[in-house]
Amino acid sequence: CETCSKEEAKYRCPRCMKYSCSLLCVKKHKLLQSCNGIRDKTAFVSVNEFTDLNLLSDYRFLEDVGRTADAAARHPIVHSPSTKRLLYYLRNRARKCDIDLRTLPIGFTKRRENSTTYNDTEKKFYWHLKLVFPHCHAEYILKGVPDDKPLADILKPYIDPVESDPVVCQRLKMYTMSPQSDVQILMKIENRKQNSVRYNELDASRSLLDNLKGKVIIEYPTLFVVLKTLKNDMVVLGQ
Repeated sequence: CETCSKEEAKYRCPRCMKYSCSLLCVKKHKLLQSCNGIRDKTAFVSVNEFTDLNLLSDYRFLEDVGRTADAAARHPIVHSPSTKRLLYYLRNRARKCDIDLRTLPIGFTKRRENSTTYNDTEKKFYWHLKLVFPHCHAEYILKGVPDDKPLADILKPYIDPVESDPVVCQRLKMYTMSPQSDVQILMKIENRKQNSVRYNELDASRSLLDNLKGKVIIEYPTLFVVLKTLKNDMVVLGQ
């Protein structure tokens, strides 16, 4: 068992492939690793490892997508003029800020979650933002983040040893104990092949708007906060 290291393992997590011995260890592993236990149906599988089971899984996945898309197309909100006007307005405003904002159909999780708004009086976006700390398996959702706020200020409540919340600070101890110069903020580049994932490195001293300019955003930005000294599989564009 990879949780207690005492008993013989009986179960394996479909999501992260960790071995567990009991229901208690399964629950503990999900809590510590922030793992939902659901198999990632879109995980990359190389041709050499591709089997009939992967083919069947892909076929069922496409069937599920077809059903979801059909149900979404029938949803009354899809045909609502106000919904269409709002999405068009957000995309148009983003385009004027040199941001390629793309929205998903009704039914997709990111479409339901997104709370991004644009204040016409202040001429600024208030973004729905997701922060991911992969070294601690932690994720946080922020709502109403003004686009003129520097990334360093956005991260302060999470990784600043003085200003961060005590509970969050304890969970992200690996980050709070590291020097600020070691912290790297990355954002995934959209529209690339699954086996060629690359990330843009963002400038923590600049505003959220400046960092998003010239980039493709699907619904809302997701920022990955990593430490340069720790090994990770995120390849920055140009490396």
